[in-house]
Amino acid sequence: MSQPPLLSASAETRKFTRALSKPGTAAELRQSVSEVVRGSVLLAKPKLIEPLDYENVIVQKKTQILNDGLREMLLFPYDDFQTATLRRQGRYMCSTVPADAQEEAQSLFVTECIKTYNSDWHLVNYKYEDYSGEFRQLPNKVAKLDKLPVHVYEVDEEVDKDEDAASLGSQKGGITKHGWLYKGNMNSAISVTMRSFKRRFFHLIQLGDGSYNLNFYKDEKISKEPKGSIFLDSCMGVVQNNKVRRFAFELKMQDKSSYLLAADSEVEMEEWITTLNKILQLNFEAAMQEKRNGDSHEDDEQSKLEGSGSGLDSYLPELAKSTREAEIKLKSESRVKLFYLDPDAQKLDFTSAEPEVKPFEEKFGKRILVKCNDLSFNLQCCVAENEEGPTTNVEPFFVTLSLFDIKYNRKISADFHVDLNHFSVRQMLATTSPALVNGGRKSSPALQDILHEAAMQYPKQGIFSVTCPHPDIFLVARIEKVLQGSITHGAEPYMKSSDSSKVAQKVLKNAKQACQRLGQYRMPFAWAARTLFKDASGNLDKNARFSALYRQDSNKLSNDDMLKLLVDFRKPEKMAKLPVILGNLDITIDNVSSDFPNYVNSSYIPMKQFETCSKTPITFEVEEFVPCIPKHTQPYTIYNNHLYVYPKYLKYDSQKSFAKARNIAICIEFKDSDEEDSQPLKCIYGRPGGPVFTRSAFAAVLHHHQNPEFYDEIKIELPTQLHEKHHLLFTFFHVSCDNSSKGSTKKKDVVETQVGYSWLPLLKDGRVVTSEQHVPVAANLPSGYLGYQELGMGRHYGPEIKWVDGSKPLLKVSTHLVSTVYTQDQHLHNFFQYCQKTESGAQALGSELVKYLKSLHAMEGHVMIAFLPTILNQLFRVLTRATQEEVAVNVTRVIIHVVAQCHEEGLESHLRSYVKYAYKAEPYVASEYKTVHEELTKAMTTILKPSADFLTSNKLLKYSWFFFDVLIKSMAQHLIENCKVKLLRNQRFPASYHHAVETVVNMLTPHITQKFRDNPEASKHANHSLAVFIKRCFTFMDRGFVFKQINNYISCFAPGDPKTLFEYKFEFLRVVCNHEHYIPLNLPMPFGKGRIQRYQDLQLDYSLTDEFCRNHFLVGLLLREVGTALQEFREVRLIAISVLKNLLIKHSFDDRYASRSHQARIATLYLPLFGLLIENVQRINVRDVSPFPVNPGSTVKEESLPLPAANPLVTPQKPGIALDNSLHKDLFGAISGIASPYTTSTPNINSVRNADSRGSLISTDSGNSLPERNSEKSNSLDKHQQGGALGNSVVRCDKLDQSEIKSLLMCFLYILKSMSDDALFTYWNKASTSELMDFFTISEVCLHQFQYMGKRYIARNQEGLGPIVHDRKSQTLPVSRNRTGMMHARLQQLGSLDNSLTFNHM
Repeated sequence: MSQPPLLSASAETRKFTRALSKPGTAAELRQSVSEVVRGSVLLAKPKLIEPLDYENVIVQKKTQILNDGLREMLLFPYDDFQTATLRRQGRYMCSTVPADAQEEAQSLFVTECIKTYNSDWHLVNYKYEDYSGEFRQLPNKVAKLDKLPVHVYEVDEEVDKDEDAASLGSQKGGITKHGWLYKGNMNSAISVTMRSFKRRFFHLIQLGDGSYNLNFYKDEKISKEPKGSIFLDSCMGVVQNNKVRRFAFELKMQDKSSYLLAADSEVEMEEWITTLNKILQLNFEAAMQEKRNGDSHEDDEQSKLEGSGSGLDSYLPELAKSTREAEIKLKSESRVKLFYLDPDAQKLDFTSAEPEVKPFEEKFGKRILVKCNDLSFNLQCCVAENEEGPTTNVEPFFVTLSLFDIKYNRKISADFHVDLNHFSVRQMLATTSPALVNGGRKSSPALQDILHEAAMQYPKQGIFSVTCPHPDIFLVARIEKVLQGSITHGAEPYMKSSDSSKVAQKVLKNAKQACQRLGQYRMPFAWAARTLFKDASGNLDKNARFSALYRQDSNKLSNDDMLKLLVDFRKPEKMAKLPVILGNLDITIDNVSSDFPNYVNSSYIPMKQFETCSKTPITFEVEEFVPCIPKHTQPYTIYNNHLYVYPKYLKYDSQKSFAKARNIAICIEFKDSDEEDSQPLKCIYGRPGGPVFTRSAFAAVLHHHQNPEFYDEIKIELPTQLHEKHHLLFTFFHVSCDNSSKGSTKKKDVVETQVGYSWLPLLKDGRVVTSEQHVPVAANLPSGYLGYQELGMGRHYGPEIKWVDGSKPLLKVSTHLVSTVYTQDQHLHNFFQYCQKTESGAQALGSELVKYLKSLHAMEGHVMIAFLPTILNQLFRVLTRATQEEVAVNVTRVIIHVVAQCHEEGLESHLRSYVKYAYKAEPYVASEYKTVHEELTKAMTTILKPSADFLTSNKLLKYSWFFFDVLIKSMAQHLIENCKVKLLRNQRFPASYHHAVETVVNMLTPHITQKFRDNPEASKHANHSLAVFIKRCFTFMDRGFVFKQINNYISCFAPGDPKTLFEYKFEFLRVVCNHEHYIPLNLPMPFGKGRIQRYQDLQLDYSLTDEFCRNHFLVGLLLREVGTALQEFREVRLIAISVLKNLLIKHSFDDRYASRSHQARIATLYLPLFGLLIENVQRINVRDVSPFPVNPGSTVKEESLPLPAANPLVTPQKPGIALDNSLHKDLFGAISGIASPYTTSTPNINSVRNADSRGSLISTDSGNSLPERNSEKSNSLDKHQQGGALGNSVVRCDKLDQSEIKSLLMCFLYILKSMSDDALFTYWNKASTSELMDFFTISEVCLHQFQYMGKRYIARNQEGLGPIVHDRKSQTLPVSRNRTGMMHARLQQLGSLDNSLTFNHM
């Protein structure tokens, strides 16, 4: 940028520079001086103004408030908030908690879990909460206008003049339509008949003056002359007329004539009628506008009266009677709110929207429906005795389905058992097998009527769920049959493809014998697998089929072996080596729809969409074994208490206790006593064909194996309350497979012989045993066997037990717990156990309880998430009963740890759900317990002390929203449940709580202002959370006290702060000022002395006096802060202006304050903004931000000003009258186009443009500023004497930029438009001459800033072509023809510009 010429003082400057020790240091010196001055003057904090005692004022002025016509703007509503209970909605027909569970439960943890799953949701509802956000979140916000009425501007007309008429209509943004219609001959001498209609092509266009013509042609070539035209500005109305022809409509003209047109269909007819009526409406509005414009320029009052209807009568006689109503309607309804045209109001911005919070609900991974259709082997025949009936498999087979994940090397679902045998094949099994004898109805009587056991006996459909789908997950089918001998021997007939009828008969004969004798024992037979997913997104691979049926290898039975086989599944060379059984397994998979009917969950609890008909097939949900990592865990919402038992291996090759122990069967039972005659519990889930629950289950038998492996899974429904006697009992049998009749017929055929017992107590240290266990086997089972204990040295305690193989651990067994009422976590278990001992810590030893609390930091992440509501409820309970501060602080530390863990795993939505729905303050008993809000506030204060652990305090800052939300909910519930809402605000909470809140605000704010560099995220979140808390305190607490807290907060900030702190401060003000009752908080009422009869008589404040800021605290504070911010650099100014403008937009759109009187009352709160703008009037100077920017290439000759040479630190005086006149002359010249906006009377248009450099206080007032002396960034200071409301702070004179000026002017116009006439006249009467001149200068700047510059100007700006060099010709003459193709295309695109878009570019 070229250096400005220097004034006569420059000689001194050069001399000053020469006197320095080295050249080039003048600028540095000036910089340091500037900083010193800025530091000494600007950093002086503006004094805090003590707010009014709001509660007292409300009481003192009660009569005045109640007599006020707009009292709803002064008082908070009585029903502002209330608590509510919401029924917990589940997907089940009944509660998942067993009926007797609550009575059975004895341990605190189980009791609390049950309470969590049974409790309803507890909410606090704020009636006007919808009004407590940004203007974009207001309810009932009027829908945005599709289009403003179309206007044609001269500036565009000149550009478009040479366009032909047809394309003109489309470029104007007007309404266009074309199509074929039938035109009736409307000559009055001839009556219209069907034959007189002629088919014509009609084309609707808009002319240059904005009027519309309906042209018609013989064909679609509209470039020719039209056959005729209907001038729509003479049209009176369009009505349907079906008398002569269907789909006909009539255009009634002014001269009483009419046109009859007809369409081909009703839809087309309605489209034409709608379009034409829209045009008539536009014509009418244009006429009304013209009439009003005409009236306003009439000097003669009489002609005004006479013309009130006459012009309109001649124009629209049919509408004349409703003229007045229409005009009023136009003024009120159709007139667009000023802020609708603001670009910021049109932007979609959801950054400030709070996330939607839903209650806890059961969530599932990808759900897959598995339908089991058929299992058929090549070996088939008819199994009926008389050989009548279908051909089927020759013996029963049993399928078990489960999911295996080879990527993570684990089984990821429970087993789903299916019996696909034909009815006649099922008959082969003895009907009175021991498993069925033990059978019985399901234990829960409530469900017996809904679930028919018959319908549950043979499931065919299962729903599997997969949380982490990927292509390496397999659906595995294991097939078993009745025990007969070795697997190889049993499978041999099924592997031959030769003629099979004889073989089938032989196999059938053997099978019938085996079913009669060994029907309850199974043996492994075959397996098959298929993939589930195409990809990691969970898309099902529906085309995949099951593999061949592979024979089971008796040495590769375990789940680990299965995983190894699956790793080779996609390697054909490996799979080809496996022996194949000839047959086919038909199982299909599908997605599960959300409304899928008739299924039960893994505990057999039916869904809501459940038919009680016994014939309807039931689908079974299969339990997923979700990986134990926090991100895949969710808080439990239902009761579930399953134990899966896996006998794995028995090492019996070296036992000497039994003669025969080769075909070993294991019977598993669950018992609650070790007495001799005690019965096993009926809680083992049964297999297909048997009862729903049984007392025992058998694992598959391996023929002639002394060290058998097992893969069976036994699922047990655990009792609600477990105790030390609960245990698993394993009984081993040798099963005799040979049914030889060679021996003596007298000898009884012994099928099974007991060959040992083993047991596994379920609880160890109070927790369920789940790791892999190696257990010894006993040859006998004496009464009281659980009490046996080895004491060493060959001694023992308890009954005599004969151990097999010297009590070596021969049996390997593992268990897997899926429970929502028992935890595996030692630390959590110990904490609840200690709480139970000491009644939630009420009688606890502080140090002991602290030890258990500290150990909770080691709790596993997934356990913490799973039991989140139960854990937090207990911690808050301990908090209210703690007698020592150390306990309360340690409880809070644990809560901070839990909250931080949830955030770090991306699970904060669970915390939001907890606070909103699950958290419920304990019933308050003054003598026994304290309140959560008070104790938590005190503990937070301790943690925020500078001496405390900074890691914990940083976490508290970062996640403070949770703690403040709990405080808010606790306060609300406390007030309502203890009937304290009816008390006066200052009596609702004790002084101790007021003190605690004040302390926490005073402790938190320095953290925010001091940690913003080191820990920006934590301080930003803490700042926002504090603002939300203080905003909500207005609803519950003494409002004067809350004002003081805002003052305490603001006092920690100062002018000259870094930009981040300004952002924090204005974010705080934005949130607080968005309170739903912000207007009543500011008390928009007269505070004058003596009795004021009318509102108009009051002393309105037009400047930010201390009195104004005291009485209208929030708005006074905001305006003071905005005023201070205007003296800062650009980024800060933009933040401040945006907060102010968005608040005014909100007032404008708030449907509670829609009437003119409401808006006028709101405007009185913002009148001091006038003073604020007047103080900065020089910075809103129109010519510096001209909408006709100077071409950078052009140079303007500078005129020296008639001012004496002076010190650069002068104080510029207000521009004199002469300068004002020149301003007005230039301004109106620019607006009207009469004079060039850049004549020699405008000094220094190309003045210094570095006004936005931070910290610079540049005097570039183009009215009478001094040209700068140096070509570097200027730092000359300018102390403005008229400090006004801002005290003695320095007033900057650098220019505001375009967006700032427009935003401030929009605020100015809104207040000007809203304020009452009385208020405006009062202002004019009170203002000094210079203030009045400045007021009108700002009004003129509005005209200039919002002047429409034309589409061509907008097009250039959008294309980034730079500004147009305007002179008078360019505004009045048509544009030249040689424009570029791009420019032409851009103009065509802009032809249909919406006026709202146009406004954005003014």
